[in-house]
Amino acid sequence: MAFDLSERASGILLHLTSLPGPHGCGDLGPEAHAFARSLQDAGQRWWQMLPVGPLGYGNSPYSAHSSFAGNPLLISLERLAEESLLSRAALSDAPRFRRGRVDYAATRSWRMPQLRNAYAAHGRRTDDHSHFEAFCAANAGWLEDFALYAAIKQSRGDRPWTEWEPELRSRDRAALDRARRALRAEIDQHRFEQFLFDDHWQALRDECHQLGIGLIGDLPIFVAHDSADVWAHRELFFLDAQGQPTVVAGVPPDYFSATGQRWGNPLYDWEALERTGFHWWLQRFAQTFARFDAVRLDHFIGFTRYWEVPAREKTARDGRWRPGPGARLFEALGPAQLIAEDLGEVTPEVTALRERFGFPGMRVLQFAFGTDVQARAFLPHNYERNSVAYTGTHDNDTTSAWFHDCGSPQRSKEQCEEERRMALAYLGVKDGGREIHWDMIRGVWGSVANLAIAPVQDLLGLGSEARMNLPGTTEGNWEWRLDALPDAAVLERLGGMTGLYGRSAR
Repeated sequence: MAFDLSERASGILLHLTSLPGPHGCGDLGPEAHAFARSLQDAGQRWWQMLPVGPLGYGNSPYSAHSSFAGNPLLISLERLAEESLLSRAALSDAPRFRRGRVDYAATRSWRMPQLRNAYAAHGRRTDDHSHFEAFCAANAGWLEDFALYAAIKQSRGDRPWTEWEPELRSRDRAALDRARRALRAEIDQHRFEQFLFDDHWQALRDECHQLGIGLIGDLPIFVAHDSADVWAHRELFFLDAQGQPTVVAGVPPDYFSATGQRWGNPLYDWEALERTGFHWWLQRFAQTFARFDAVRLDHFIGFTRYWEVPAREKTARDGRWRPGPGARLFEALGPAQLIAEDLGEVTPEVTALRERFGFPGMRVLQFAFGTDVQARAFLPHNYERNSVAYTGTHDNDTTSAWFHDCGSPQRSKEQCEEERRMALAYLGVKDGGREIHWDMIRGVWGSVANLAIAPVQDLLGLGSEARMNLPGTTEGNWEWRLDALPDAAVLERLGGMTGLYGRSAR
């Protein structure tokens, strides 16, 4: 089945780790399949997720150890038991995890030994290993570097690659050969985990497609410094002889921050990339589209120009604008279902690039009621068809908290009250916003935008405890989890609204 962003439809944003389940975090197992069926029951056609790579700093999906590999925490232990790679008895010994939040340390302590047990069981089997071998061969272009990186990192106490021995840091051929021999079993373990991730992913994707549900992924523009990507492709980034960035990514000072934001990611050497025909980026796109039917391209404005900060600087104040690859990258890519995350300082060049390739932009209803000069563009009557309308994103507070909880470091009480007054008037709400989450969903579902998306937190009317991420902070993000999937009453109400506004798949 083809899934087309130009068709009128709707969907839900829910990251896999936020699914319920008994093993510490959501995964690709039964609850994911059940959620897909719930989406079909409610007439939805899209399931949007955050990046699914192996988690790095701060457990952020936007700071993965690889742009190509999958997060092994998402492998379904239940499915491994069904495949006789784990015993049911072993899974019955799962610790009691806290409700509503992911404790990543506790989850890793439980899940990773189970994956090692599954690998050992796989090794004891005498049946055909051809599927595993075929996967390794087909993905060798990224898998061998990642498995070696992960094994060395694990053997060095999880230290970043810039703290390894100089010969490993610089990828001396003889040193890498010695590491491969010494860490043969560990490397194969990481290969096997990626094989399992791919197998479980494709099973979920196949069921979603059978149900008429397309998957929307998320591709960060930048990669983590401590990643297999940078270690294996140092020539594509601005690094010094020790592998440290000479310049890093960020955004300049603005209304919200007098010193800007210093993100710290290494910056691409776009000239070096272009000399290869953007090969690494094209491979990255190919891997992402092997998993997803459409992809949100994070920080789209960075493809026209990006803020370069000298690595020695502690803030982003003293940076400078540098040109991005612009149309040359997307011409090399060819037709693709990309959603341009065009939030922030949108210049005419950004709009021209997006329109040239027909990428839908993003409209976020929470942004529509502020005093910012760009706020009016987020009012539904100003949307265009070729756009994706959201009540909020993973970086926003939930709609209920945004509306009801006035006064925070991010918004003054006066600003909050003004936004609340404008929202009630614009949406025609007469009950004071008792069900503001449904009012906001109605606002985007009824808009002209081809695609309307709501985070599952807004579907359920949850408060700040369910916020996924607070930008600029490092503690407590990416942890929220559902206690249970949306019930039949919620799904029926969503399905009714979806049909009313001509977005239903039914």
